[in-house]
Amino acid sequence: MTINRKLGQLEETMEILNQRAKTWNLVTISRIQGNIQETILRQSLDIIQYRHPALNSHIINSKKSYYYQSKDTGKLPLQVVNIRESQEWEAVVNAEMNQVIDSNKYLLRVVLVKILNQQNINYLITTTHHAITDGLSSIQLHSEILTYYQKITAGKSIPAVTTLEALPPIEKLLPTWTNSFKSKLGRIALLLDLAFQKYWNQPKTLGVEKYVPISVRRCEIIHRQLSEESTQQFIQQCRQENTTVQSALCAVLMLTVSKQLTKSHEDNIRVSCLSYLDLRRRLQPEISEENMTVLAASLLGFYSITNNIAFWELARKVKHNLNTKIKKGEIFQMIFLAKQLINFSLLFPNQVSATVSVSNVGKVNIPHTYGELELEEISFVGSHGLYAGMFIVHAATFQEKMTLNFVFSQPSLNRSTMEKLVDNCIAYIMEISSHYLIPGGT
Repeated sequence: MTINRKLGQLEETMEILNQRAKTWNLVTISRIQGNIQETILRQSLDIIQYRHPALNSHIINSKKSYYYQSKDTGKLPLQVVNIRESQEWEAVVNAEMNQVIDSNKYLLRVVLVKILNQQNINYLITTTHHAITDGLSSIQLHSEILTYYQKITAGKSIPAVTTLEALPPIEKLLPTWTNSFKSKLGRIALLLDLAFQKYWNQPKTLGVEKYVPISVRRCEIIHRQLSEESTQQFIQQCRQENTTVQSALCAVLMLTVSKQLTKSHEDNIRVSCLSYLDLRRRLQPEISEENMTVLAASLLGFYSITNNIAFWELARKVKHNLNTKIKKGEIFQMIFLAKQLINFSLLFPNQVSATVSVSNVGKVNIPHTYGELELEEISFVGSHGLYAGMFIVHAATFQEKMTLNFVFSQPSLNRSTMEKLVDNCIAYIMEISSHYLIPGGT
């Protein structure tokens, strides 16, 4: 099955970002133990390209509109990179985040990173156009690649691969009420309300240390991972305090930034938080994670940080605020407003969109063994060079450990500033985790 159709509104926005904001793609990183052979990986990639209509297509510009086209789509590019030390994989990710996807040829590229002094450790890095994927589906795709790799190496005959059904534009997957006249009026009201809230609250941000045009901005990753013990303590503490991991991470980032920004005489600081949430389980029928598309929506909230605010009080406020917006249907309405909000960022590139941004896919439910290969870590990061002055994190929990990938736009923020913020943020999480009391314990 092919995907020959006009891009939906959100998909088109992602392609415009890919062209004008240098990159706006999703990079997914797997650390794999075992010997990965390039020739077998190539076969696995060919299978998943055949299986997913989105991967067997590219984007063309015709008559001032964008279209998916399957004919003449190239093979998914595969590059092998050799590095000497394990930590050098971050440099490969940084390079991938800042390289535009050649969308008129393909919508995903792959890098296999081999470590010369640890030949049993590899990194599989995929860079995918954001019009066809989100965090959940990109992680599921890695599992699929490794599953086919396992079958090929085991010499098993692979059954005839069935091509998945091509999905319509995201807007057509949303509840029918979103197309009503009342809903369209509601979107205008929501857009005006967001503008008013931002003007009225004037949230503080990290600001821009050095301004440059969007075309020359770069983004980089700072990678951190919590231990299994700290991860589980943090998650259990969230449950004990009647909040969510998403809300707690929002609170951690906002408090970390506010401590850096607050002056000694200030008792109240206004901040804003951009939360990215999964839409799949909120749709009827539910869309499987294996179907490649972007089904994540952002919700913007404004908060007041006082000197004596309790951490869990703020986390619960975030949870309440998000739940209220979800019940009002804002999570669906924001899909339609994405284009206007992105256009604003492109028109006013010196404006900081929010104080912090949190995207958390939660517990990753995929296997960790694939024959002789073992998946040790998996995480993702968005290439958000456009978003200057924001404190951004992408979180995922796999094998009971939480990975936190912080990304920042340079030179609006320099690396030393970000590393200090990240260290403070991780220390905050560790402090929270250490306070967890085991039920029935002393």
